[in-house]
Amino acid sequence: MSRTVAVVGAGWAGLACAVRAVHGGHAVTVFEAARTPGGRARRVDAEGGLALDNGQHILIGAYRATLELMRTVGVDPQQALLRAPLALRFPDGGGLAIPAGMKPPMDLLAGIAGARGWSWRDRYSLLRTALHWRARRFACAPEQTVAGLCAGLRPRVVDELIAPLCVSALNVPVARASGAVFLRVLRDALFSEPGGADLLLPRTDLGTLLPDAAMRWLSARGAAMRLGHRVQALQPDGEGWRVDGEHFDHVVLAAPAWESARLAHATGVADAAAWARTAEALAHEGIATVYLRGAPSWPGLPMLALRGGPAQFVFDRGRLGGPQGLAAFVVSACGEARDALEAQVIGQAREQLGWTGLAPVQTIVEKRATFACTPGLQRPGARVAPGLLACGDHIEGPYPATLEGAVRSALEAAALLD
Repeated sequence: MSRTVAVVGAGWAGLACAVRAVHGGHAVTVFEAARTPGGRARRVDAEGGLALDNGQHILIGAYRATLELMRTVGVDPQQALLRAPLALRFPDGGGLAIPAGMKPPMDLLAGIAGARGWSWRDRYSLLRTALHWRARRFACAPEQTVAGLCAGLRPRVVDELIAPLCVSALNVPVARASGAVFLRVLRDALFSEPGGADLLLPRTDLGTLLPDAAMRWLSARGAAMRLGHRVQALQPDGEGWRVDGEHFDHVVLAAPAWESARLAHATGVADAAAWARTAEALAHEGIATVYLRGAPSWPGLPMLALRGGPAQFVFDRGRLGGPQGLAAFVVSACGEARDALEAQVIGQAREQLGWTGLAPVQTIVEKRATFACTPGLQRPGARVAPGLLACGDHIEGPYPATLEGAVRSALEAAALLD
């Protein structure tokens, strides 16, 4: 049965929900407060016509829902993404890399055996712990932290593998990160399917990667796209809802948690108010991306892990579709001021990479980039009230705040429309 559906938010979750709803035969209208789609994974137009991103996102091979969405709207992942086996290499050559062409868990075992700079005690501690996690079906107590989960690992393994993976996937340091969610990510990436841990690095800006194509796909199929429209009023209307005075059979809140909570409170519906309180209780973490020009290229994967902060990774944007010499330094779980952060990253590049003469291009700070994925966290569900749903990376689910988590939640919300 065809219904009128309002999707509030044109981030990756909102666009995925709209695509799935149109597939289901529904008449969809998308409301987006910004004039650029993509939400917290969008293109940013800088001075001189330079296309940057509001954050350097990484996908992995296990992101099946996201990859299928890209194909649906006409984006070829093989062209848009650089695929390479997981490698966490540091400037001195140390670290672990997963070889290509092997099935899990043999590829991980080979990677452990060949880890550069690791002693046999380091390797054995990871092998023993990984087998223990697998024997327990990648489950642990809800209150367990990643630090507690990894208590038996050697310090070098934690510093060069666990900590980078944890902060990149959960955006929370190991001492505060949810062990249960971390294990789920490891299971899907390293133990479920060949290539699940492969790194997928965007060769384009994030707008080209999905939002622009999704907007074209939706518009071509009759969906109404209302950019620059921040929804002010959401009210029940019989068996449906009124969005700024316009009736819809169903509404899907695909905005950030705090914005969706604002609208849920405004409904005056008890169920929606309870949902809003759970959404408002989420704590958030920042991510900063420091773009610097004058960086040399390096051989191998155009991504290096860094030690000693503030940045955990650096990307060669010149090899990922950007201008030569442009580097993106990613600072997860960021709480520093912008100017101080730029100076610290330039110093880090000089000390760890030997780079001098770098000049700032732009530093983009998303102060509420992700929810804090901590142990025992209560996340709001997809059902807000009758006829009112929600989706987004913050909605209850198995993944942390990732693009895949956003897309999966969107598909689940859209399925509830049918």
